[in-house]
Amino acid sequence: MTSRRLVIVVRADPVICGHSGEARNIAEVALTRGFTDVRLLTWPVPALQAAGLPLKPLDRLLPYSPGITVERPEPVGDYRVPDGRHLAGLTGRLVELLMEPVPTTCLSMYLVPHTAVVADAVTAARAAGFAPDVRTIAKAVGSDVTNVIKSCLREGRFGAAVALFTTFLGSDRVVAVSAYTRDEIVAAAERVDAHCGTTFAAQARRRVEVSYPPIDASAYLDLDDARVDAALARRGLERDGYVLFLSRVARAKGIYDLVIAYGQMRSRSKVKLVVAGTGPALEHVQAMAKEDERVVFLTDVDDAEKPLLMRGCAAYALPTRPEPDFVETFGIALTEKLLAGGGPVVTTLTGGTGEAVGDTAVIVEPGDVAGLAAALDRVVLDLPEPERRRLEHRGRAHAMSFERTAVFDDLFPETLAAATT
Repeated sequence: MTSRRLVIVVRADPVICGHSGEARNIAEVALTRGFTDVRLLTWPVPALQAAGLPLKPLDRLLPYSPGITVERPEPVGDYRVPDGRHLAGLTGRLVELLMEPVPTTCLSMYLVPHTAVVADAVTAARAAGFAPDVRTIAKAVGSDVTNVIKSCLREGRFGAAVALFTTFLGSDRVVAVSAYTRDEIVAAAERVDAHCGTTFAAQARRRVEVSYPPIDASAYLDLDDARVDAALARRGLERDGYVLFLSRVARAKGIYDLVIAYGQMRSRSKVKLVVAGTGPALEHVQAMAKEDERVVFLTDVDDAEKPLLMRGCAAYALPTRPEPDFVETFGIALTEKLLAGGGPVVTTLTGGTGEAVGDTAVIVEPGDVAGLAAALDRVVLDLPEPERRRLEHRGRAHAMSFERTAVFDDLFPETLAAATT
């Protein structure tokens, strides 16, 4: 008999996105905190493919624990209802779940469109005469602010901004993925208020909390050296013989800066550049580096291989930079790399990356190609081994603050209280 249910509405696997992993980690911990039925309500794979999103290899996705169900409702209606077909499928399935007499918590990640799905489903269930025992939590992640909200303000589309803030703040609890994201939400709300006479900013200051991404630390700690070496050998790599970029391959992640910097590095004869991932800039970057045999592209890295590549690298580079449509609002891969150990992290203080790495990374200015090349040379050629180890140990200690159980208990304090009574 189901007694407590958690529904997470999210872009789940196979999407290459830190928040896809975040949803997985919340789901896994929920099973240990009294939730007997955990569901990820997400999109059909063909819809994700058609959207052009970077996807993991479909045949190597990590399984979820028993008790976690991934639902991908089929669209409702035909071609005359373009985008609304999939939203109707998600909303309709959530209404069906809310019709059941089960205490339910609904967590939406990405305000657009997932928080609207939750709000519409709750409204529909109540209007139909059901009395769902439901609590809603809306989590604002990176692109909610840097893509959706900022594009509304940039284009003067204040009606869309009003609708978004109304839906977000209509949830029972509202959280943001980082302090940077929270501050950006408040700043955007102030602009909407100034133009429309609304009061969103005061509500946001009072109500929006920070809930950092939960990370499965066990996947990155105590990695077996033999497994690391075997994974590298399969890829034709050697330990400390490459600089690693493992992220979405996009301009905002600094991939162009990194490829150009690699061409200038004194240490390029000692280390390869490994670009692991897919994304909108992949083909262009491959064309840029087609004459350089020391730039290696890996487009099929799965979740099991990721920590092994991180552990074996001489340095991990994520020189993210602010773009009109994206700012790194946390940087989950940075904290995963700190947990895995290996060479130092080289990054920028863009958006929320400072929260992700603390004082444990080598920092360069966004867009400073020469500075990036110099920093990587220093890490590869000149950093003493004791200093490398100190950075590694400090980085791991900092990243443990994002361990998934601790983050879950902060987001769902009532479940911890129930579990300890």
